[in-house]
Amino acid sequence: MEKNNLDILAFGAHPDDAEIGMGGTLAKYAEQGYRVGICDLTEAELSSNGTVAVRKKEAQLASDILGLQERIFLDLPDRGLYMNEQYIDKIITVIRQYKPKLVFAPWFQDRHPDHGNCAKLVEEASFSAAVKNVRDSKSQAPHRVNRVYFYMINGFHKPDFVVDVTGTMEKKRLSLKAYESQFIKGESSVDTPLTNGYIESVESRERLFGKEAGVTYAEGFFSRSPLLLDKDLLGEQL
Repeated sequence: MEKNNLDILAFGAHPDDAEIGMGGTLAKYAEQGYRVGICDLTEAELSSNGTVAVRKKEAQLASDILGLQERIFLDLPDRGLYMNEQYIDKIITVIRQYKPKLVFAPWFQDRHPDHGNCAKLVEEASFSAAVKNVRDSKSQAPHRVNRVYFYMINGFHKPDFVVDVTGTMEKKRLSLKAYESQFIKGESSVDTPLTNGYIESVESRERLFGKEAGVTYAEGFFSRSPLLLDKDLLGEQL
């Protein structure tokens, strides 16, 4: 593997999206020696709380907690993530530069429009990144992602599969707490859905997924294509 290549690249519309949806999974695979990164499509410049500079500082702290190798910031417009050739090109460029094996994005069915639109943009770019005659701004060679999966941010859905994050749930908690501007009510902050027990609600969701899977905590994911179980269906580790 080339020096800057990634095994896992999680895209989010805003800093903190990937941590909410799959911070435990990212930390788990980073601990196992895989190269893991996050790409934030926007700088969350329209956030009710915090500034771009503060959000970036918080994101870097969260990245260190999770053990990420890369944190990539794009400058697509907050509340403006629409299907746009220029935006798709920027994501293709990232995919071809870092050559991830697995790509993750938010699940389409989320109350925040930017999250669903992020999923559409990443899915489109992941497909186009493999097409030889689709050129990107840096004229890079095509790269085919092995699989694209989707994680939850807001809400609760029945996942296609879960990942046991019992051993890294504390890192996930700490990575979310790194975003003080978003999750901790301050004197100058305004009330949002994130400032009223949001971290606790995420923890409860992961605990419920874990209970259903027979572990303490798990994160849920979706797949557009069938999952192949090529080991033992009788309880062996897959």
